Parts: sequence; C-alpha cells; structure tokens
Amino acid sequence: MSTALIAGFLLGLSLIVAIGAQNAFVLRQGLLRRHVLAIVLTCAISDALLIAIGVAGFATVLASLTWLEPVMRYGGAVFLALYTLRSLHQSLTGAGALRAAKTQETRLLPALLTCLAFTWLNPHVYLDTVVLLGSISTRYAGQETAFALGAIVASFSFFFSLGFGARLLEPLFAKPFAWRVLDGAIAVIMASIALNLVR
Repeated sequence: MSTALIAGFLLGLSLIVAIGAQNAFVLRQGLLRRHVLAIVLTCAISDALLIAIGVAGFATVLASLTWLEPVMRYGGAVFLALYTLRSLHQSLTGAGALRAAKTQETRLLPALLTCLAFTWLNPHVYLDTVVLLGSISTRYAGQETAFALGAIVASFSFFFSLGFGARLLEPLFAKPFAWRVLDGAIAVIMASIALNLVR
C-alpha cells in the first residue's frame, strides 16, 4: 500500500508542479493575500474529484463522449485568450501593481469563478488527472485507493505551499515593476497554453 501511495504522490506532484494558468493564478492571489484559503481549497478539491473520477474508471466513459473534447478545448482557449489580454494590459500599463496596492478586497465570487474556470476549462487537467492518473492507477491492482490518495495529498500539499508560500516573495513584489514582469510572464504562459489548445 505504501508503494502505491508514494507512487501516486510523486506522479501527482510531477504533473501539477509545472507552471500553468491555474498555478499562475494561485501565485498571484497568494501574493495579494486575497481569498488564499478559498482559492487553494477550490483547486485542491477540484483535483481530488478529478483524480477520484479517473481512478474510478471514468476515463473510458469520457473517451466515448467525442463531442466533449473539442468543446472543452476551444472554450478553454477562448477563456485563456481573454485572460492573456487582461494580463498583457496590466503588464504594459502597470494596472496590476495599482490594483495590488489598493486596500479594497477583490470580491470572493469573481475570484472563485476565475479559479474554477482555470481548473475545469483546461483539457490538460482532464488528461493529467482523469486519463493519465486513472490509467496508471490500474497498475496497482487492489491499491488504487492508496494511489489516488497519494496524488490527492500531493495536490493539497502543492496548492497550499504555492498559495501561502507566495507571501515570502512579498518584498520583491513591493516594487511595481515586479508586478509588471509577473503579469507579462502570466500573459506569455496563458497565450502559449491557448495556442497549444487550438493546434
């Protein structure tokens, strides 16, 4: 059981640690210290649900829904393209730094909806969690639950570390230029993912 648990943890961590749209959003919210607990819980619980679905064998069900993949792919690409434009605007104008400097809190609902969109409109999330983790879990016959638990623990560990660890970078992001660089990097990441989705 411990072998399956460790394998699930290591594979789950290796899949999630890559910088992507969702991670960039969590990092930004962590730097702003806005709704961090709600954001990281949303990401981690979403991952846990998708991992459980994959290990339960729903990858084969998804494969039969041929219409779902293009809908998710193009919908995700449109969402990422819009967020790219927003991040690019903030990078060029410095609006992100001005927004970060405001004391007024961003409302929770828009932040959660954005977080859910980054999670559930990204086809790569389904590929990593439902398809890949789900198929690899079959190698651990009788220990699929332990494998899934390891991957879920990896997800919770990563998102909590990213969201709450971001405050360690606060001295750097006290400078407006740092926010412009971050927003520029986020725009590049979002644009590249959006382009990959439509290819």
